[in-house]
Amino acid sequence: MLLDYTRKQGAGARDNVSAALNDLNWKSVHALTPDQSITLRANYFTESSMVTYSGLTEAEYRLLGPRYNPFRNDRFDARRLGLSATHEIDLGKGRQVTTNVYYSYFSRDWWRQASSSSDSQCGRGFLEQRLAGLPVNVDACASIQGRLRDYEVMGVEPRLRLPYSFAGISGEWQGGLRAHFEKQVRKQVNGNSPTARSGILVEDNLRRTQAYSGFLLNSIDLGRWTLVPAIRYEYIAFDRRDQLTGRGGSDWLDRWLPGLGLLYRPSSTLTLFADVHRGFAPPRVEDVINGIGTATEVGPEDSTNFELGFRARPSTALRLEFALFRSYFQRMIAVGSVAGGNLPLSEGRAATAGMEFSGSWKSAQGPYGRATLTWIPIAEQRDVFRQVLGGTPVPGSAAGRRLPYSPAMQSTAAIGYARGGLDLQLEAVYVGSQFSDFGETRRAAAFGNAQIGQIPSYLIWNASLNYEVKATRSTLFVTVKNLADRTFIVDRTRGILVGIPRLIQAGVVQRF
Repeated sequence: MLLDYTRKQGAGARDNVSAALNDLNWKSVHALTPDQSITLRANYFTESSMVTYSGLTEAEYRLLGPRYNPFRNDRFDARRLGLSATHEIDLGKGRQVTTNVYYSYFSRDWWRQASSSSDSQCGRGFLEQRLAGLPVNVDACASIQGRLRDYEVMGVEPRLRLPYSFAGISGEWQGGLRAHFEKQVRKQVNGNSPTARSGILVEDNLRRTQAYSGFLLNSIDLGRWTLVPAIRYEYIAFDRRDQLTGRGGSDWLDRWLPGLGLLYRPSSTLTLFADVHRGFAPPRVEDVINGIGTATEVGPEDSTNFELGFRARPSTALRLEFALFRSYFQRMIAVGSVAGGNLPLSEGRAATAGMEFSGSWKSAQGPYGRATLTWIPIAEQRDVFRQVLGGTPVPGSAAGRRLPYSPAMQSTAAIGYARGGLDLQLEAVYVGSQFSDFGETRRAAAFGNAQIGQIPSYLIWNASLNYEVKATRSTLFVTVKNLADRTFIVDRTRGILVGIPRLIQAGVVQRF
């Protein structure tokens, strides 16, 4: 049995931001018979935070500083219950049946006076002050909106592993089924004071999803070669009902998703791999069915994906992994808030290609190092992205332009020294520059809402020191994040958001 409880409380990286979290986890494993077991898990989580949804305008960031946040009346309260049971049956000779049943309930009340740097909830004058970089008085705004959400998720997923040997060929069949159900209750309540917690109900939406899927793969052992053909089927039904007007609608979609993998092991220290598979990501209920119950005919994201690479361990001290990849999206879905402010839902063809590398090395004397690198030189629009409803071209979108929020380079590297009870490490995290809109806008308007504009690259240094005291079975630690206390932008979706300032943590881990 495992039981753990975490309490986390503190101020945030911006003005008027704080959080208090409780997280309780329980897990137990029970042997029912010599060949059967059941694993039970439960989680209960609560959060009570002062946090806003809005980022900064360009003028606020420049004149009032990156940590400025006037929205002291915004509150986020949440609770979550998660339950699951996993039953395993060992049928002998590697044959196994695993069944997982799960349920979760999540409730979230978020009261806020702004949802973005362009929100006019508090009036046009209030917004103009923000765009000009002038401090605003949120207590003078007689308005607050409660975005109240409840989510229920449940499902069951049995899986089968079945090794076989036939006509000199050995392998393993794997298969599984899943029935998955989601229910969302979404309400919006508009209050008439800055601290109200009740008001006029302006949205009461019920959204349901039913999803059924199954997969089958065959891992065929051909000596140094392993061939893995696979197939998956997905069926998803959507339903949306407006509880205020009685309007609603339903829709469904399905997909067959084949794949093929190949492994080659020329030696015990090297594995070559290649695969190709169809990719699939379903749309959201609110994208499939609009507010008056009409199907929008938006489809899922469809892609074809290729990968080629190797995994190697030339020595006991060195591990390497390298992969080339390419994905072609016959349809990529762009949710408005992720690609330049309040852009409507849009879709278009796109392609990405690049490489990933990871490696680690550890000497017998104490020094060690590790590194990961993702390089994506191609992340381009293949044609003009267009709004799903009406087909209007997305401003700035054009074939050959880079996709928003897709840095060409991301890397993490660390060097360290571990000997005896001492472990000292220095880490560097690099994220390349990226665009926040389809038009590759580089310079944001000086007094704009900051939702469009280039996000510069940044390099962050972290450090940690651990010292194990064997006599007391304890470990002392100190960790420093953002060692140089650098200010850097991480997002422009709803205005400028910056990364955390220098963070120092220290403590002790005691083993009993």
